[in-house]
Amino acid sequence: MKIDKKIIKELTEYLDEFNLTELEYTTKDTKIKVSKNNNTLNNQTLKNLSVDNLKRESNVSANVISGIEVKSPIIGTAYHAPEPKAKKFVEVGKKIKKGDTVMIVEAMKTMNHVPSTSDGIVKEILVADGQPVEFGQVLITLE
Repeated sequence: MKIDKKIIKELTEYLDEFNLTELEYTTKDTKIKVSKNNNTLNNQTLKNLSVDNLKRESNVSANVISGIEVKSPIIGTAYHAPEPKAKKFVEVGKKIKKGDTVMIVEAMKTMNHVPSTSDGIVKEILVADGQPVEFGQVLITLE
């Protein structure tokens, strides 16, 4: 079987052009799959990272969360308000009751209201508006 290097070169160029990590090309008797590893850091990225940035990042992850935690029930995108430019569900310092909506997590075009698990005062909002969240990730803390 003869490999057409031109097709492979074209496919790898498409990876960069369309910011893809994997691409597959199939004909009746040929199947070509090209992929690239996105976990590597290029030299420019390494130059941009400084020791201060690395220290700052490690301090952020070392913060201890205290208080009552309200966690995301699903994986999705967190939103602070029911629609853009609308009033936020909660603000730091606001008193809320058990069952009050604290955020919306969108998953597969479905808006899921996240209720407070208890009464309290909002101590900290831990996710930004429009930020992706994981299942069980702490969204806010209450006092």
